[in-house]
Amino acid sequence: MNVTTTGLTRGAAAAAVAAGTIFVAVQINHPPMTVASVETTDWLVRDAAKMTMSALALAGITGMYLRQVRETRLIGLVGYLVFAAGYLTMFGVETVATIVLPSLTATDPGYVNDVIVAAFGGTPTGDIGQMQTMLTLSGVGYMLGGLLFGIALFRARILSRWAAALLAVGTMATAALAALPDSFNRPFAVPVGIALIGLGVSLWREARSPRTPSESVLSTNLVHEPAAR
Repeated sequence: MNVTTTGLTRGAAAAAVAAGTIFVAVQINHPPMTVASVETTDWLVRDAAKMTMSALALAGITGMYLRQVRETRLIGLVGYLVFAAGYLTMFGVETVATIVLPSLTATDPGYVNDVIVAAFGGTPTGDIGQMQTMLTLSGVGYMLGGLLFGIALFRARILSRWAAALLAVGTMATAALAALPDSFNRPFAVPVGIALIGLGVSLWREARSPRTPSESVLSTNLVHEPAAR
């Protein structure tokens, strides 16, 4: 099996599309965020899906960045690193939500409730330790990184500009949730999911087949290399 630049790019594109699809899907009929919900199978399935989404999104944005390193320049690098850190931290948060929190609902429901409150931008009554730091880093990385990365993609003019703009606006708009009712949380996530899908489709189309320029150079060198004596 040959690993090619085209194959890796299309793999990243598929990961971005899958991440966006999952991100939209998990918002549909989402149960209320309560301690009672944490004990349900619905919670386990949705948060496991969010874990998967975070990993796929990280792979997707990595492919997007590598496709246009030169065009996105410094803002692209900073945006990618911050956005990637946000998704990596989000993966950690969702791992705790999937594996750890359900086991604490019977013994420490107060802690579980405080984590849920903090996840929605509220102030927990108790000490949730490093979970507060993880939630903060995840939120900042998601909003600021998404804004910078979206702007960089928009300016690069390689991938879909409407999707890049939607990514920038959609991620930064999350900041408004602090002043809005909880009912807005799910709808506000949908634009970012759509943006990831759009960027993934655009990245897939950008992948050149059968060979990219770098692969062509490699093939040429192999063809013209004199035989070993």
